[in-house]
Amino acid sequence: MTLARQQTGRAAEDLTAARLEGLGWRIIERNARTRFGELDIVALNRRTLVFVEVKAGRAESRAGPERPVLAVGLQKQRRLRRLAGAWLADARAAGALASFRFAEIRFDAVGVTYDSAGQVADCEHIKAAF
Repeated sequence: MTLARQQTGRAAEDLTAARLEGLGWRIIERNARTRFGELDIVALNRRTLVFVEVKAGRAESRAGPERPVLAVGLQKQRRLRRLAGAWLADARAAGALASFRFAEIRFDAVGVTYDSAGQVADCEHIKAAF
């Protein structure tokens, strides 16, 4: 992954986290590492624990899907479920789940599109994406 792509991805995650916090969500962890990989954002929306996958893209890009959020396909969804299970097991073992309560779990996808000047052209948030 190029440095420019890493910076774009990081900016999209920062934007998403700020927007979620602005909506009153509690960010539990960002870039949460598990033995299977990394989750972008783990957040609490009222009593729902939400695993948020963030995808970024450029409006003029010809690579990938038309909208960044569509890059969360079936294979990625399966991987995210496995990552979430590992995160929950690790958090439970560490006693970290005692610091917040949740009644359900949800997977959201966020796609951030940048224009040619590097400005946010669109931010699409799909709740319960899968």
